[in-house]
Amino acid sequence: MQTPVSLYFHVPFCKSRCPYCDFYSTTHLALREDYTRALVRAVERCPAPPGTPVPTVYFGGGTPYLLGDGLLRVLEAVRARFAVPEDCEITLEANPGDLEEGPLRRLREGGFDRLSLGLQAGDREGLGLLGRRHTPEQSAQGVALARRAGFRNLSIDLMLATPGQTVEKAVALAEYGAALAPEHISAYLLKIEPGTPFAQEGMEARCPGPDQAADIYLAVRQRLLELGYRHYEISNFAKPGYESRHNTVYWRLGEYLGFGPSAASSYRGRRFRLPGDLAAFLAAEDPWQTALDEGPSGGLTEYVMLSLRLAEGLDLGRLPEYGGSPEEILLRAAPLEKAGLLTLREGKLSLTGQGFLLSNAVITALLE
Repeated sequence: MQTPVSLYFHVPFCKSRCPYCDFYSTTHLALREDYTRALVRAVERCPAPPGTPVPTVYFGGGTPYLLGDGLLRVLEAVRARFAVPEDCEITLEANPGDLEEGPLRRLREGGFDRLSLGLQAGDREGLGLLGRRHTPEQSAQGVALARRAGFRNLSIDLMLATPGQTVEKAVALAEYGAALAPEHISAYLLKIEPGTPFAQEGMEARCPGPDQAADIYLAVRQRLLELGYRHYEISNFAKPGYESRHNTVYWRLGEYLGFGPSAASSYRGRRFRLPGDLAAFLAAEDPWQTALDEGPSGGLTEYVMLSLRLAEGLDLGRLPEYGGSPEEILLRAAPLEKAGLLTLREGKLSLTGQGFLLSNAVITALLE
């Protein structure tokens, strides 16, 4: 039986760039038709053999919604090459201010069943600071449009530890997001990336410091738990049964192929990435020939690091598969458990809420 492979499509188009974003993107919207054709070409020439099962498909960006009906053509190419089951999770990212009911309905009828909306903030001041184009009213309207179009699996993104945010404001943001009744909420701590406008403007000085950011994270986590969301991954919360199946493939070391400039893949024991070069991707007859090898996948470090991102934790019984020793890990875990950063339950090590905040240090201590 063929090993399933999930598919990620990077759509780099945006109407404008957010000042905190360092993802590969462009505002050259005139290239969308050429890009659609290039994605179809990449599907037809991809390394996975025809008929490979595809459990999840994810269109991220950028703002993939801007590809319009081109999204359906790419999905048609996927169905022509792969075995796509009826219950395949097919996710599309969008900005609330761009949504229209007609296009949304066509996408839903064409197979998209999960919509991820980039809200980030819930008030005009916060949205303005983050360079977002939509208003709070458009966020609520976008959710309503998605529901009318038939989407029953909605996710929203919220940003924490943004300039001037307090614990009280962050909790209010979580309550605002939950009041829209999405099935899934991603709540990310803002990280100022080098080279972004935020970095160049010294915006870090206006953001909460590490201690206050930790307080914000823990307070939002607690409030979302109280509101019925399960904290299943460091930055992700879901109603039962609505965890992101696609992202869980990454965290469980499943196989996936990434299409488009800068998109990453993990396939048949290797990690590789397509160059972050839109012109080269558009020109290539076979973009997979340009892939940059990034070494083997699935080692012990990856297994420990990715497993501990999930609330379900690290299965000690599987450590030998990756060359690890359960006894050694347990020995190193003991002081971390005593410090309240880890819990051991039914053969699995899991991070606590405080542990999630210090996950890099915990993982280093377990592997050293």
